[in-house]
Amino acid sequence: MSDRPTQSTPGSVSSSTSSAGCTVTHRRVGTTHVVAVAGTVDTLTVSHVQEAITVATGESPAALIVDLSQVDFLASVGMGLLIQTNETLSPEQRFAVVADGPATSRPLKLIGVADIVKVFAALDRALAAVAA
Repeated sequence: MSDRPTQSTPGSVSSSTSSAGCTVTHRRVGTTHVVAVAGTVDTLTVSHVQEAITVATGESPAALIVDLSQVDFLASVGMGLLIQTNETLSPEQRFAVVADGPATSRPLKLIGVADIVKVFAALDRALAAVAA
């Protein structure tokens, strides 16, 4: 696993971690933290996603977005992490997930996670919703 800072938009901090089949990037967009995941989220990689979420929530952001738009497989352990994250955030913090397509949006709807967590098809929509 590598942990390397990357350049981002002015005023934001970005970091990235990578493991076999999964890349996780954490950045700030104003007072919102975005954890973007690419690849596979399963038992072997979920700890990397959880670590990025823990870092993001440790900074007490106004909002947290987990962007799964580049995920090609989302196991139940990843869905459980989303529910756990939703439950551990303070009532003042807003939480949203970006998921679109058969690998992410469909399972979140079928399992019922989308009934618990706000799910958006695009990052710009999620950013607008948590800013409102």
